[in-house]
Amino acid sequence: MKVEEFWNAVILQNREKLPSFFTDDAVIRWHCTNEQFSVLEYVRVNCDYPGKWKGEIERIEKAGETIILAGHVVSADDGSSFHVVSFIKLKNDKIAELDEYWADDGEPPEWRRGF
Repeated sequence: MKVEEFWNAVILQNREKLPSFFTDDAVIRWHCTNEQFSVLEYVRVNCDYPGKWKGEIERIEKAGETIILAGHVVSADDGSSFHVVSFIKLKNDKIAELDEYWADDGEPPEWRRGF
């Protein structure tokens, strides 16, 4: 699987292309919000998320059948910024499991600013 193509389909909220990256029984987990999705639910959640987005892959690592991706996603109007770490487990070159950790970007808390 070409992870860059998957990333672009996610960022562009490509409802038609996204399912092609997954096995039929794939499981997607967003651990920061304790959510789990089927492929169709994931496509809906990703593509219905408000706004337009841009993003870049900051790092890709491979460990056997698992791809680890770190990315930065920004709203098209630069109002919102997020970082994501994705653990992509492949089966027959398709995503069988996707575990993601999303974080809002922001300023460090006041108590840490002097460090």
